[in-house]
Amino acid sequence: MTLTSSSSRGAAASTDHRADAHQIDAIGRGIHGDPFGVLGPRKADGGTIVRVFRPGAETAAVVDRTGKLLGELEAGGADGFHSGYVSGLKPDDAYRLQFSHGGERWQEEDTYRFGTVLGEQDVYLLAEGNHYRLYEKLGAHPTVMDGVEGTAFAVLAPAARRVSVVGNFNSWDGRRHVMRKRHECGVWELFIPAVGRGEVYKYEIIGADGNLLPLKTDPVGFLQEMAPSTGSIVDGLVEHEWKDDEFQAHAADWQDREKPISIYEVHLGSWRRGPDNAYLDYDELAAELVPYVRDMGFTHVELLPVSEHPFYGSWGYQPIGLYAPTSRFGSPAGFARLVDALHQAGIGVLLDWVPGHFPTDTHGLGQFDGTALYEHPDPRRGFHKDWNTLIYDYGRPEVENFLVANGLYWLDRFHIDGLRVDAVASMLYLDYSREHGEWEPNIHGGRENLEAMAFLKDTNERVGEYYPKATTHAEESTAFPDVSRPTFAGGLGFHFKWNMGWMHDTLHYMQEDPINRRYHHHHMTFGMVYAYSENFVLPLSHDEVVYGKGSLLGKMPGDEWQKFANLRAYFGFMWTHPGKKLIFMGGEFGQVGEWNHDRSLDWHLLDQPGHEGMRRLVRDLNTMYREIPALYELDCDPAGFEWVDTSNVEQSVIAFMRKDRAGNPVLIVSNFTPVPRHDYRIGVPLPGKWVERLNTDSEIYGGSNVGNMGGKDAEEVSVHGRPYSIPLSLPPLGTVVLVQQD
Repeated sequence: MTLTSSSSRGAAASTDHRADAHQIDAIGRGIHGDPFGVLGPRKADGGTIVRVFRPGAETAAVVDRTGKLLGELEAGGADGFHSGYVSGLKPDDAYRLQFSHGGERWQEEDTYRFGTVLGEQDVYLLAEGNHYRLYEKLGAHPTVMDGVEGTAFAVLAPAARRVSVVGNFNSWDGRRHVMRKRHECGVWELFIPAVGRGEVYKYEIIGADGNLLPLKTDPVGFLQEMAPSTGSIVDGLVEHEWKDDEFQAHAADWQDREKPISIYEVHLGSWRRGPDNAYLDYDELAAELVPYVRDMGFTHVELLPVSEHPFYGSWGYQPIGLYAPTSRFGSPAGFARLVDALHQAGIGVLLDWVPGHFPTDTHGLGQFDGTALYEHPDPRRGFHKDWNTLIYDYGRPEVENFLVANGLYWLDRFHIDGLRVDAVASMLYLDYSREHGEWEPNIHGGRENLEAMAFLKDTNERVGEYYPKATTHAEESTAFPDVSRPTFAGGLGFHFKWNMGWMHDTLHYMQEDPINRRYHHHHMTFGMVYAYSENFVLPLSHDEVVYGKGSLLGKMPGDEWQKFANLRAYFGFMWTHPGKKLIFMGGEFGQVGEWNHDRSLDWHLLDQPGHEGMRRLVRDLNTMYREIPALYELDCDPAGFEWVDTSNVEQSVIAFMRKDRAGNPVLIVSNFTPVPRHDYRIGVPLPGKWVERLNTDSEIYGGSNVGNMGGKDAEEVSVHGRPYSIPLSLPPLGTVVLVQQD
């Protein structure tokens, strides 16, 4: 980015260069909120008055670009304050400053001779709250202004009395680089020459009450120091030469609700570790994760939040740097390379996005300008008791703009294919996790957070407007209506919603001893009562394998063989049930222990047949799922599903049919007891051979190999209200999938 100076200075009546003593004192004490009103060049008769403040400088002079002396400046009023009249110099002429101290002499550019950072259109859109590419202006951008290299800084702090950029380049002295306030939009800006990529910086702010605040990280910073350090790092917008054109040409094919979507949820810090338990960086992850996911047949990865977060144990769900990919695994450019590698392998990338709350760390967004700028000022709406975090003020245009632009930023700069929005229920309800009297109803007397609803709708509409190939997924755990319906139809506008009810019900069933499952049969069938009320994803996420819940395998009852068989049967049921699929890393090979974010998954388990068999099954389920349109094409249409048998409660057998748009049927039968059942007759709609496409009890998966010798011919015997039927051998704790051969 190259900026052009548009500095305007008022004309001086004479060549008197002296400044008001009170203003000089305020500059020297670091409490002056408008340094451009005092410092820098200003027009005078036949020349220019130049005022500078450089603490520690004993002498100061103005020189040209070649070092030729143009005029000496006089010291006076405060340590480091110098001023003088320079004959023949025009206010817009380029010049440099020459300083000395103790015999040492050096030159610097004058920060206060440069013009504005924000253009008129930027100011207008920021004031309006509709600058959806604000990340191109706010933050720290290495740039060139008037032929001088440096960095343009801009930060929102409307109530602040003074904002400065501090870092090693100015000895962390907040008096040296006080910013210009753009009163029209509440943004402070400054171009600082000679500051480039790699410089650590923060903002020093005097709040609305005149008190100096803790140093603040840049809300739109693109890179942060490795925790526990908290400084922002000048890096600019990510630069990457993308090679995913082929993927982008077909990206919409992987986002449609009538396409197969099988998601592998990944925490980058613990999927796999290196020697001495070290993190893999983004490039190392690309080398190992990409081929693994491709081989497993997943269509997407979903990354737990990668936005910078001070506490690693929050897994990214308490972010402070929403615009900064975490430096734990490398640079933003490294993260872009990881996404590009996934795309080149045909794998979509979903990002877990957290616009619901933020931590109270003093270097973060809380009381950013000395007021509740980002958080809602009423603690009944601005504070999460459960998580000890702050809640955004969604009704404030600047805050909504900050969040919406952030979602678009990941789609724009990193080619992310979709956003999974975290904790939507906590955003939608004013009484979320609050007792009576701890919340205030909305203007209609209801419990809905109308501002949060408007924000979510706006986000989804802007995603659709600017990135129509991308999708949004809601983690919404209540029965809030129409989450995945378009906004024009009265919905929130998400493409998909996590089916938390299905997950809880089916896991409850699977954890029961098979002898008791007859009493919980409805937990496996109830999901179809509401299956078409939303566009659902079936999630077996990280939340189900932490906090003492145990692993998926550990939840299963019985001895070791039965645990594996139960989980295989459950996966078979899940992959054939209406709804897109999501599984957290490690579940695909039967991780034994609960997920631990401080170490790698137990990859050594793949040396054992049971775990390798489980991994092979998930790979084959993904292959089958992608190859058979009946298993995905009508996921969101009741025409694609019919029950065959839900009445066999005593034997815990469930049978259903899936269909594609052409009417081609697929039969799925699950036996959730450890008893094999032979000659079990199932009704089918068509004659001919029904081929056993997959059997979770196959010996290649670690099963007992009870099956149907490749398939069965339908007989003209009416069962389950259908004209034909096939006599099957149902494996113990197994799911079989059969397709009609013709």
